[in-house]
Amino acid sequence: MDITKSESIGRWISLLHRYGNVYMNEQLKEYQLGAGQYQFLAVLYEHEGISQDEIAQLLKMDKGTTARAIAKLEKEGYVERKTFSVDKRIKKLYLTDKAHAFKSKLTSILSGWSSITTKDLSVDEQAYALKLLNKMSLNAEDYLDTPK
Repeated sequence: MDITKSESIGRWISLLHRYGNVYMNEQLKEYQLGAGQYQFLAVLYEHEGISQDEIAQLLKMDKGTTARAIAKLEKEGYVERKTFSVDKRIKKLYLTDKAHAFKSKLTSILSGWSSITTKDLSVDEQAYALKLLNKMSLNAEDYLDTPK
C-alpha cells in the first residue's frame, strides 16, 4: 500500500491531537488549567490517593512532565500531596474540594470535544474507530515495551 505523506495515519492522529489541545486550552483557560493538566485530573478522579510515579505510569508520561503538571494543579488549588503514613518518603495525591466541584465541568468539556470529533459518525463508525485506535495504541505500546 503506497500511502502518501498527506494520507498517513500518524499525520491525522497528530492533527487531532493538536486540535484537541487548542480546544482544551480554550475551554480550560478560565479555570487556570491547560491541555497539559486535565488528563492528570481525570486519572485522579478515578484513582485518588495514588503517587506521582503511579500516575506517570498510568498515563505513560515521563516523570518530569508529570511533576510539572502536578505542580501546576497544586498551585491552582486542584490537588494536594499528603505524606503516606507507611513510608514518609511517598506522597499521595488527593483532590481538593475545588477539583471535586470541577469534575462535572471537565466531563462536559471532554464530552463536547467528543461530540465535535464524532459529528456525522454513526454509532458503528464510532465503535469501529475506537476499536482501531485502541489496537494501534496497543501495537505501539507493545513495540516500545519490547527490548531492542
